[in-house]
Amino acid sequence: MSQEVSVGISDMKIVTSPKGLISYALGSCVGICIIDKAAQLAGMAHIMLPYKNNSNETNKFKYADTGITEMVTQMEQLGAKRARMIAKIAGGAKMFDIKSNSSLGSIGERNIGASKETLRVLNIRLFAEDVGKNYGRTIIFDSTTGYLTIKSFGKNLKVI
Repeated sequence: MSQEVSVGISDMKIVTSPKGLISYALGSCVGICIIDKAAQLAGMAHIMLPYKNNSNETNKFKYADTGITEMVTQMEQLGAKRARMIAKIAGGAKMFDIKSNSSLGSIGERNIGASKETLRVLNIRLFAEDVGKNYGRTIIFDSTTGYLTIKSFGKNLKVI
């Protein structure tokens, strides 16, 4: 990768090869990476919540359902084909041990579920994942190879 484009929280970016994508400090958030190698296009969304329930919220990339759908639409507008797209996801950790049945304590798990469900509805194959557990992740997506590198404090570097 010659250059990495940063993807913030509730954000999405699309790049052409050989640029890469990076998102820092995924906790309960999920990073969704989609690539169409033939079109040499890659996208990354950093979602915070599973579903958009508030119609007044304008940021589509805050939610798995609207963020992933919008990323796929924009990639198609740039020449990607849905049939060639594959996805990798990372994040969705349970960062805090909350003793009640609070939905806040399971937000990472709900983000993972909503991301997988949205990919399934869009007919995009989930190729690999590194999700759950209780630690944060920084992810780097290579738009040429499709490799997703995951860095976590105190953990071995992982490439999926």
